[in-house]
Amino acid sequence: MQADLDAIRDAGTLGVQARVVSPGGDLAAASGTAVRGRNAPIPLDGHFRMGSNTKTFVAAVILQLEAEGRLSLDDSVERWLPGLVRGNGNDGRAITIRHLLQHTSGLYDSVGDIEKKMRTERGYRTYRFLRMNPRRLVALSAGHRPLFAPGSRWSYSNINYLLAGLVIERATGNSWRKEVKRRIITPLRLRNTTLPGDSPLLPKPHVQSYTQDAKTSRPFRATLLSLGWAGAAGEAVTTTGDLSRFWRALLGGKLLPPHQLKKMTTTVPIGAPGREFGLGMAKQQLSCGVTVWSHPGGTPGFITDNAVTQDGRTSVIVSRTTYPGTREQGQATARLIDNALCGTSPTD
Repeated sequence: MQADLDAIRDAGTLGVQARVVSPGGDLAAASGTAVRGRNAPIPLDGHFRMGSNTKTFVAAVILQLEAEGRLSLDDSVERWLPGLVRGNGNDGRAITIRHLLQHTSGLYDSVGDIEKKMRTERGYRTYRFLRMNPRRLVALSAGHRPLFAPGSRWSYSNINYLLAGLVIERATGNSWRKEVKRRIITPLRLRNTTLPGDSPLLPKPHVQSYTQDAKTSRPFRATLLSLGWAGAAGEAVTTTGDLSRFWRALLGGKLLPPHQLKKMTTTVPIGAPGREFGLGMAKQQLSCGVTVWSHPGGTPGFITDNAVTQDGRTSVIVSRTTYPGTREQGQATARLIDNALCGTSPTD
């Protein structure tokens, strides 16, 4: 594991931490530095922005609400959010909650437009304290024509989960943050997992995060960042220990009844070899034939990768201090995950 972490570091990652939890125990290690230009140890319980792993938490809450009879995956967006998704060929009457969770809605990703602007230091400084209501981001999305008819294809869009968060609020009368805390964070005792809203601060301990300017290739610090506008699509902060506990509880059947977990793990193809997408998580096979579930996450300064076995007994969580990641970093991370769960390296 240490050799695999060192390989991720050598591929250009400033710092990386990983945790493997299995019936045999809990193993955590790190490589690199917590501060650029210094030899600063990386805390093994360090906080990081987990980005789109937030979506899996939100999907689990939606499925809990379905199990309680408070909504159905087949409900239209229009039923819960009347008039919000309309215009330019977009029609909330034709988009279901299932389409949102599975990224088959066809909605344009206006959140992605902001993310692209933040890939330069100038853009980051312009948008790092952004405040924007999710309904405004949905309106920006509806200003574009849909990518395809709902249910006909797959395309990743953060807007799907901003809408899912709004559905939770309409169905419960509480914010999606309150429901995630009440239903997942508190019961699982995820004491180091937070939903910071507009706060740009990371809890201690944490590394300093950096990203590379897309135009100049010069690295710049990206530790101070508000992601409240990304909300249910990517706001949460966690640690490797907490995120591991969540994934193992989810696949281990501790958060959802069997019927809802089966729905969550029913997949559609996404156009990538060997990968399919369920509701809030992706399915793939490792080199040894083991099936794992995961959801990557990326924010300025952090990339999160993970994998958990179908029975929820073994998980791997990896947090890299880098953005955007390179192909070499991704390959090295895939080798770590594969070695941890298979004991062998994947075929190139």
